Amino acid sequence: MRWQINSEEPLYTDPWLDIRVADVELPDGRHLDHRLIRTAPGAGAVVTDERRRVLLIWRHRFITDSWGWEIPIGKIEDGEEPAGAAAREVEEETGWRPGLLRPLVKVQPTNGISDSVHHIFHADNATYIGPPTEGWEAERVEWAPLSDVPRLVGKGELVSGTSMAALLYALTEI
Repeated sequence: MRWQINSEEPLYTDPWLDIRVADVELPDGRHLDHRLIRTAPGAGAVVTDERRRVLLIWRHRFITDSWGWEIPIGKIEDGEEPAGAAAREVEEETGWRPGLLRPLVKVQPTNGISDSVHHIFHADNATYIGPPTEGWEAERVEWAPLSDVPRLVGKGELVSGTSMAALLYALTEI
């Protein structure tokens, strides 16, 4: 059953998001005014080391007033390739420069309301280059055992949808 989009009208637009209302026709002929959010794609990385530890940031998210572990991730800038954006985000947010990045998984974290897509890469090494250039992004930067990911999820310390999907997938692939 495919829903037919008949039209979209902008409700609010700024450099970060585009909120719209769509006239959507359901397979049975009914129409819905469905809200949707269009955003630029994002890129991030699961960075591991030779001891099977993963590079994580501990940060506060003001929207949900919660703290949690996340992988470094951010917006892909105009003209930037996803792998380049992932490398830039890791370096800016952690102070570590990832090694060779290989595609790991693509995540659409909120596809019922948004077209957001996150390109997640994997690097199996990184070089420390200094403090994060965007120190406001994280309270702490730490290497944690990849095997701790299920425990962090269970304790509610890893709740970001993209980070959770990427790290749980990494457990099966890395």
